[in-house]
Amino acid sequence: MSSALADQLRRRTGELPFALPPQAEQTLLDFIALLEKWNHAYNLTAVRQPAQMISRHLMDSLVVAPYLHGQRILDVGSGAGLPGIPLALACPGRQFTLLDSNGKKVRFMRQAAAELGLENVSVVHSRVEQFQSSPGFDTIIARAYATLGELIRGARHVCRPDGRFLVMKGTYPVAEFDDLPDTFELEASHRLAVPGLEAERHLLVVRHIADRQ
Repeated sequence: MSSALADQLRRRTGELPFALPPQAEQTLLDFIALLEKWNHAYNLTAVRQPAQMISRHLMDSLVVAPYLHGQRILDVGSGAGLPGIPLALACPGRQFTLLDSNGKKVRFMRQAAAELGLENVSVVHSRVEQFQSSPGFDTIIARAYATLGELIRGARHVCRPDGRFLVMKGTYPVAEFDDLPDTFELEASHRLAVPGLEAERHLLVVRHIADRQ
């Protein structure tokens, strides 16, 4: 990766409200290089230029790190490992499971996790509705995946009591709140400022209310 790209990444990570662990910036650059290489054959993302990947993929993922809850994180529909891989680099003390039903994308994520040395990442090839895990997850996160109601109905069986869904959206999805399943409530919403990206971004924090009748 070029020094200009490294400078751009350093500038953007400097705008985040937290510091990345040592060596994380270099590993993020290595991840971008892998994504660019595999994209030619696997069509992992419509974003083709590494310079655009920094804001549209890396920063767009990293800005949600302060909102993660607990130690066990499930990334539903992770695709090219987004947001799971950047978050795993930012939060090495947490365990991340990256889930996707697309075999090619799963192969890429497994290769990326191995090459990047991500010991806190596991990759699962499954639809979320069929996926089982015990214990459940403290946080279930999704980026550009279905509607709010569809995501929660599909994944609530692996959400721990008092767990959280972090749902990453563009514009604020007012129409989706009427479809929120029972035993879940909107705890908070945050308008996100993504370094280098002017597009609108929101994060919805949905809490599992385990004792509701």
